[in-house]
Amino acid sequence: MHEYSIVTALIEECERHAQANNAIKISRVEIKLGILSGVEPELLKTAFETFKLEGICREAELVMNIQPLILMCLDCGQSTEHSERSVICSHCQSGQTKVLDGEDMLLMQLELEQA
Repeated sequence: MHEYSIVTALIEECERHAQANNAIKISRVEIKLGILSGVEPELLKTAFETFKLEGICREAELVMNIQPLILMCLDCGQSTEHSERSVICSHCQSGQTKVLDGEDMLLMQLELEQA
């Protein structure tokens, strides 16, 4: 389950930001999670709840903003938003599309508490 390694890296990044800002606690972690990122939101949440107990994120709330898939069709030129994992243009049914957004997992915001 690669969500565990992803959460470990996420928590380490949060700890780096907290240390750089002299924070003693992280109360909120907000991420953007693309539907094509390969990460299962429920597994990620479970992993976060498990691994956060040992550090500065122990009381943090994980907020996941699920990013839909944004495609640009190379045949008809239309941009489309998809909530499912499909790379087919919904206008012309072409498979010649380019992914513009929805593949990444990004740390968007932290709420830190300082001493």
